[in-house]
Amino acid sequence: MLSLPLLNSVLLPSFLSHRHGSCFSDALSFHFRGLRLPAVAHGVSSCKIRYSAPSSFISFVQNVKANALHGPGSSLAAEEEEEEDQNFQVVMAIRSNYNDIVIVDTPESRILLLDSTHNVHSIFNKGQKWTGSYWDEFASLPAIVPKGPIAIFGLGGGTAAHLMLDLWPSLQLEGWEIDEILIDKAREHLGLSDLEKITQAGGVLNVRVGDALSALANVPGGYAGIVIDLFSEGKVLSQLQEAATWLELKDRLMPNGRLIVNCGGAFDGIVHSTTSSIDGIWVQNSTIKALWGAFPGQLNWKRMPAREGENYLALTGSLPDLTAWSAAVPGRLSSTVKQWRSCEPFP
Repeated sequence: MLSLPLLNSVLLPSFLSHRHGSCFSDALSFHFRGLRLPAVAHGVSSCKIRYSAPSSFISFVQNVKANALHGPGSSLAAEEEEEEDQNFQVVMAIRSNYNDIVIVDTPESRILLLDSTHNVHSIFNKGQKWTGSYWDEFASLPAIVPKGPIAIFGLGGGTAAHLMLDLWPSLQLEGWEIDEILIDKAREHLGLSDLEKITQAGGVLNVRVGDALSALANVPGGYAGIVIDLFSEGKVLSQLQEAATWLELKDRLMPNGRLIVNCGGAFDGIVHSTTSSIDGIWVQNSTIKALWGAFPGQLNWKRMPAREGENYLALTGSLPDLTAWSAAVPGRLSSTVKQWRSCEPFP
């Protein structure tokens, strides 16, 4: 999640003064050529996506597009487009019981901003599914779990589901999202309704509206895998800082099932640690540390590079055979899965 605290003042000068349930009736068009928003400071805490101090909303969008179109780390597209006019539209803005929901349209993507922080929760690229960020990593999960339903806790606008069904069209996905209005708007503006149609291979996304941490978010026999991407007001849910929550989620897995978790940005949930080794860095993230309490000796981690958000990710179970995993996943995932490492015990 990218924190854009000043987006209100540029895109939504009157939105926050509107009452619950109100919305813009017409799309608002903004011309951003030459306009520079103040930089997002290094050390933004509790982020869902964090990029290296982008100097403007334009540069963030260009960063995402460059990753998606030219591969992670490429600055070619961003450099070429700096001289071009950029047109952005606020497609819709509404306040639900859970979120301030804003969807921004650009020439090549739509971006979902949520809650009072207006952090980026979903990206819907027009023409392709890759995002060049942590959502792509979730699509590596089907290769290392048993056959069976996979859940997404924190569906948002469906970014992860789009790529997962594109790469694995026979998947049976269950997407849990607490905000029904968000789901309605994602169906209308972010292509979510397309994922609810059965693919030729028999795959589908079944959308469930409700609390993913409640006992209702389960299936007979358990899930083969669960993608966990749960944030509120820019922070990992507080329940995910407790080992007891992870023990409950562990019970929702079938034998040999796994959890894959977005544990937040580089400064999300930092705890003080005396460790200085590379293998010990994971201890600094409180979500991973809580996971360790439920999965001791059965936990793996990685940290996304700076150009892709610096998010910490966690994967339960023994460390997969990275060579076999790499061979089983498509595209750019074949190299990124090799970055996983086991969590070593800490004092």
